[in-house]
Amino acid sequence: MRHIPLRRRVAAACTGVVAVGALTLAGLTGSATAAPEPRATPASAPDAALLRALERDLGLTPAEARQRIAGEAAATDIAATLKQRLGASFAGARVTGDGATLIVATTDPAERRAITAAGARAELADHGLARLEAAKAELDAAAGRRAPEGVPLWYVDTTASRVVLQATDRAAAGRFAAAAGVDRALVKVVRASEEPRTYADLRGGDAYYMNGAGRCSVGFPVKRGASQAGFVTAGHCGTVGTTTTGVNQQAQGTFQGSTFPGRDYAWVATNANWTPRNLVNGYGNADVTVAGSTQALVGASICRSGSTTGWRCGTVQQLNTSVTYPQGTVSGVTRTSVCAEPGDSGGSFISGNQAQGMTSGGSGNCSQGGTTYFQPLAPALSAYDLTLVTSDDGGGPGPTDPPTEPGGTWAAGTSYAVGATVTYGGTTYRCLQAHTAQAGWQPPNTPSLWQRV
Repeated sequence: MRHIPLRRRVAAACTGVVAVGALTLAGLTGSATAAPEPRATPASAPDAALLRALERDLGLTPAEARQRIAGEAAATDIAATLKQRLGASFAGARVTGDGATLIVATTDPAERRAITAAGARAELADHGLARLEAAKAELDAAAGRRAPEGVPLWYVDTTASRVVLQATDRAAAGRFAAAAGVDRALVKVVRASEEPRTYADLRGGDAYYMNGAGRCSVGFPVKRGASQAGFVTAGHCGTVGTTTTGVNQQAQGTFQGSTFPGRDYAWVATNANWTPRNLVNGYGNADVTVAGSTQALVGASICRSGSTTGWRCGTVQQLNTSVTYPQGTVSGVTRTSVCAEPGDSGGSFISGNQAQGMTSGGSGNCSQGGTTYFQPLAPALSAYDLTLVTSDDGGGPGPTDPPTEPGGTWAAGTSYAVGATVTYGGTTYRCLQAHTAQAGWQPPNTPSLWQRV
């Protein structure tokens, strides 16, 4: 089974259950050197566009969507406190259900009382999280020496208290674990069900173009130092020195750093014409405000913005996952149930108002469902000494601001067939390639799609 990175050309149950959403109690790197992630800012009203996407994709009512976001935020703080208290016995945390019930696992039965007292449900686990992550790190190191065949995916599954290897060949999984020197008692092998791939001609968040050819998506606006603005994106979108143009086809910036495979992150320094904003493109809805980058728990709701499929939501399935693409293995990504399609690569993953990471690769599509991986944000910020933009610095129109439309029959979100005609700004255009129009793809800006009549 193949995984493809997303770039486009062009134990026993214990005591009582408490719903975290009712509590008043006040990351994913795989790298010991990553800088601590910023904590969440005080709670604010969820963005309307994000709520609508959660309602659609998770089958929630408006009240349930709001309750889930609030519950997940509270659960994150409780889990962090318990992780510090439990130390080596901490075996993972996750949320479940629309009420965001927090479950915390431990290897020490004596710690169940403390977990319950904090408002979570306690579970006993066979192995501590630190031990499982150490085993996964050994697998990652072995994959760095030689990419495994027949084992497209592996990750720490705290529910099973094992490192899960998805494999097309169980014997291959055994050889991989043996080569890494991993204790087989820590490993669970399951049949591979995914074919992750990178999406070609990438689009997500706001679209941008590499060297005037391929297309990718802005992850999140960042700053380096006091004055240099830019954005993070997927590393497979470009190498150091690759130039970019923005969604408006104007000169934008240059790749300053890029890592792929191994990890899948990059950053682009932009010119003075681009103002960084703490926003994620809402694609037909209000833009979503970014307030921080606290890592979401397993089971939490999460949404993705992409120029091909717009807002799509799902849940976090596993943290610290390793996935093998045709180009090599990428470690430390997060596995989600969110769908994606070619053109969504590099774009923004967000949970509530907390930035999570950049779209990397996946399998399936948004018609039949799929799995998508994202590169967590923290390692990219740490690697390039960047700061996430979390407040609007008021510098005028930025790259996420929608342009003022001059009028006509052209409309974003409409599917056009070859030969279809539209008007825009008093001029008539004929469609050259079948496509679904996206914000920023106005006929004057996309000569490969429209011909002036």
